[in-house]
Amino acid sequence: MEQLRFDQFTKKIYIKAPLQKLYWCWATKAGIETWFLRKAVYTASDGDTRKPDDFIQSGDTYTWEWHNWDGQEKGTILQANGKDFLDFSFANDVCKVSVKLEEKERATLLTLKQYDMPTDEETKMNIYNGCSCGWTFWLANLKAYLEHGIVLNETEFDLTDIPQAGHVYVNM
Repeated sequence: MEQLRFDQFTKKIYIKAPLQKLYWCWATKAGIETWFLRKAVYTASDGDTRKPDDFIQSGDTYTWEWHNWDGQEKGTILQANGKDFLDFSFANDVCKVSVKLEEKERATLLTLKQYDMPTDEETKMNIYNGCSCGWTFWLANLKAYLEHGIVLNETEFDLTDIPQAGHVYVNM
């Protein structure tokens, strides 16, 4: 068994949905706002804002906002091949995340890898632990959305004033 490393982690999930639908869910404003974000803005390298169903492109920048968190996540799309792979900077450009999609027998295998993370104690807690837990939930949320038409993330109750809400609530 491979030794635990704090500079990366991988999460995998089978989702019974067409690969193209999964890519749309990740690579468009309209898609990512259905299961993951309250608001996403993608800006092309020429400064134009992408339309809701436009696919992101390598070199685009993004600004993401979640339900129940007042902050913003900003980063750059490093790779987007238009069909089954994307890679982006994450956590204020501290690390990177890749999403790979593979058609399997009756489902699509999604593999998310967060990597190039610093290994200081603060990063281990906030990025490794926080993001590893967070992605586990969000990938399950994507599965619930695509297979059952529901989302599990909290949109009804405002948790923004609870200091450790992101570490306590499982459906942030």
